[in-house]
Amino acid sequence: QVQLVESGGGLVQPGGSLRLSCAASRSIVSINAMGWYRQAPGKERELVALIISDGRTNYGDSAKGRFTISRDNARNTVYLQMNSLKPEDTAVYYCYGFLFRTGVKYDYWGQGTQVTVSS
Repeated sequence: QVQLVESGGGLVQPGGSLRLSCAASRSIVSINAMGWYRQAPGKERELVALIISDGRTNYGDSAKGRFTISRDNARNTVYLQMNSLKPEDTAVYYCYGFLFRTGVKYDYWGQGTQVTVSS
């Protein structure tokens, strides 16, 4: 079992920056991938960014060139640096992780943190 706790959300003006953090309750070294999804009102949850255990990253189209995902294994934490924020980035951002164990995939989600981009 893995608990994920997000922090760092809030209100920011267009063009501003935020850094989200996701702290895991256990070592993330053995977690196959961790990342971020977001869900805006009336829309489906969408991928923002993933980071694989080997360091490879995968970004959703909306995040490419503006957001950067990173991980600190010593702190069991994954970060999402968001720059050049736009009003359309407003959403609840969820931390996500998955791991495989004996052929079974386990998904884990945080409770979400609100990001609002508005002047």
